[in-house]
Amino acid sequence: MTIRPNILLISVDQMRGDCLHYLGHSVIQTPNLDQLARTGVTFTNAYTATPSCVPARASIITGMEPKHHGRVGYADKIPWNYEHTLPGELANAGYHTQCIGKMHVYPTRNLCGFHNIVLHDGYMHYNRDRSRSTALQWWDQTDDYLPWLKERAGYQQDIMDHGLDCNSSTVARPWHLDESLHPTNWAVTQSIDFLRRRDPSKPFFLWTSFVRPHSPLDPPQAFLDIYEGIELPEPPIGDWTMQEDRHKEGMDPTTKRGIVQERMRRKSLAAYYALITHIDNQIGRLRNALFEFGVSQNTIILFVSDHGDLMGDHRLYQKRLAYEGSAKIPFILNDPTGRLQIEKGKMVDNVVELRDIMPTLLDAANVSIPSSVDGSNVLPLGREAGAASWRSYIHGEHEYNELSYHFVTDGKRKYIWYSQTGDEQFFNLESDPKELRNLVATEGYDSEIEIWRKRLINELTDREEGYTDGHRLIVGQSPKACLDHILLE
Repeated sequence: MTIRPNILLISVDQMRGDCLHYLGHSVIQTPNLDQLARTGVTFTNAYTATPSCVPARASIITGMEPKHHGRVGYADKIPWNYEHTLPGELANAGYHTQCIGKMHVYPTRNLCGFHNIVLHDGYMHYNRDRSRSTALQWWDQTDDYLPWLKERAGYQQDIMDHGLDCNSSTVARPWHLDESLHPTNWAVTQSIDFLRRRDPSKPFFLWTSFVRPHSPLDPPQAFLDIYEGIELPEPPIGDWTMQEDRHKEGMDPTTKRGIVQERMRRKSLAAYYALITHIDNQIGRLRNALFEFGVSQNTIILFVSDHGDLMGDHRLYQKRLAYEGSAKIPFILNDPTGRLQIEKGKMVDNVVELRDIMPTLLDAANVSIPSSVDGSNVLPLGREAGAASWRSYIHGEHEYNELSYHFVTDGKRKYIWYSQTGDEQFFNLESDPKELRNLVATEGYDSEIEIWRKRLINELTDREEGYTDGHRLIVGQSPKACLDHILLE
């Protein structure tokens, strides 16, 4: 009888695709992730189609593209009622399934096919609203980390005691408690506990889902020290971006755009890098535990982020937008079992997306892929011969008020259309990976831009918002965060 592999999905929240030393980052320290990449396959053009937490996680869990799972913007408190999910299919196939950390689904304790969940979603505004009587002890019902923290650090302790906002873009400070109590350490502590108490007669699927490097920017001091006093990369500033901050938006500690005081910008960037290195350190701890429990050689590991963080690129912060810092993600597959026959150290530049996780892991486990899945199995790309054929591009989008947009990219070119203004951007990512120059008005690119515009028109044909009549893009149609079919279920 063939022994099925264990599967460890490691996800982080808001980590940029370029923040890996293995990919040539000049400053970041990621030795454990570098080792996974060196002995596995790295997908260098991996994207999230909808760059914010909820829709990105819907793509991971269902394998669907956004227009099918229905979440094309950020909206909380919309029930998750999907027939086929990654953990559900693995559980039905005999896997012991467990999620630890962030899920960001609704209801908050929706299992989504897992046998068990141990939750910490970070700061959830609708759960923290103390004006609602049911929220007075919200953490008893919707969070497992906070009761754990209060038990160990004292009843009055809370994740917000350091004074940072959960969406702080430019304000950073060290973690205020012992490092062992940090949410990053907690996620690994709980993951190791699962390895201790799992059913040894079954293969396991463990999703270790970190909340960081999503703000608050609160790394333990030891990791912040690594980046203090060294030269940090300067942010790219495109010729299309804001040149002055007339409304002083950069003074908002949770700013989404603006000119930020230079000392604050550098401190926040150092803290962001420090959070990533802290996660990398704890991934090393988790890999040691796999060895100690005797499962390291039979556990396939996939590392990914739900989206990135602009971190000052083009004077922009946080996520949601289609630029590389926000939409491009790390995507590393490591197979110590050898059964997947992937080429160690290979770098793949085909464009992949979060919806590809579900079919890839189901195929790795020899489990049938449901017909509802839109994603594709990336394993052939990671083999010596590569895939005979692959998609030519992906389509992404995000409802974002006046900045609502759609984009199409193959990792080499990118076309962005802002649906409320009609503004267009086109970037040659091969020659201009930092998106410094918008080529829409540049002579010689009209025919190429028209090809990409037609691809977007094809993607948007028959959409309920009325973005196109099949021949042209229609400006000013009302964007939606959730499509009708998901609201009516």
